[in-house]
Amino acid sequence: MGWSDYNPLNRTKGKGTASNILVVDDDSEIRDMLKQLLDFAGYTITLAGNGKEALEKLEEQDFQLMVTDIVMPDADGLEVIMNARKIRPELQIIAMSGGGHGSPDNYLKLASAFGADRALLKPFTPQELLDAVQNILTHQG
Repeated sequence: MGWSDYNPLNRTKGKGTASNILVVDDDSEIRDMLKQLLDFAGYTITLAGNGKEALEKLEEQDFQLMVTDIVMPDADGLEVIMNARKIRPELQIIAMSGGGHGSPDNYLKLASAFGADRALLKPFTPQELLDAVQNILTHQG
């Protein structure tokens, strides 16, 4: 199932969880798509449009998971991951990348080395994201 095939109106809304998720991406369309998908799956979602905003939100609020892009202005995703680990060592992190100036695989390998628990290569399907989120939240701790 691709993003164009995903229609939340054809799905049963998730029963909800206690999981707060911070979604970080400089592309507002991607942020909004991820919010819609994860919100409909029953998660509580907070959005950040850049690394600086994400770190501010991590200081203010408790999150179980952060889903972050790697290539962003201000503070890039690798910087966000490193600083997030300092602010909230228990935070689970999914890094995502479609590339930028280098290979997306290289960015994702770096993200894992910097502390990401999981890496997703863009483009990914809605189901791949939901599976990754569910898996990481189920096996955390």
